[in-house]
Amino acid sequence: MNAGLDRIELTGLAGLAKLAGFRGSSVGPEGKTFTPGFVCVLAILIAGLGAWVLSGNGSNTAESEPAPSPSADLGLDLSLPNQAATPADPPIEAAPVDGLRIASQSWRRGGLGSKALVTLTLRNGNDYAVKDIEIFCSFARRDGSHLTDRKRIIPDIIAMKSRKTFARLHVGFVNISANQAKCSLVTASRI
Repeated sequence: MNAGLDRIELTGLAGLAKLAGFRGSSVGPEGKTFTPGFVCVLAILIAGLGAWVLSGNGSNTAESEPAPSPSADLGLDLSLPNQAATPADPPIEAAPVDGLRIASQSWRRGGLGSKALVTLTLRNGNDYAVKDIEIFCSFARRDGSHLTDRKRIIPDIIAMKSRKTFARLHVGFVNISANQAKCSLVTASRI
């Protein structure tokens, strides 16, 4: 198999230009022709090589020398924050649900076994009354595997530093094989 490459003579840049397929009428110093395309490619290669050499052969010299700090030039000490310039933050108030807790809970089935009726006693330890208490109940099988979750909002008001019992609250419909329930408090509104 002969591709005919044995007859190509490369004589200087003109031979490389002919090999690359460039044609034109520009005449070089020895009478050989250079095409404008070949000259452009050569100029791009030279510019790229020059940029690579000027960049330090790919090494970054800025990382080896630490930059001087602007505060060191001015003689300033920026290690301590200016306490007079920052305004005082308002005190962070605890959420109303943080003062609530479930003192006791139990559940049973109702309505042909598909309704979950939960009895809860809630204690309000806050210095204010709360309302719109949201509870989240999770139901599981006897072996502890999860079945379903239900949410319910209790619109009643619980006075400050008191407790209230909610008997047989309908939380929702549950799977018939649910055997365990665990309720927790989600949110509450301050009055």
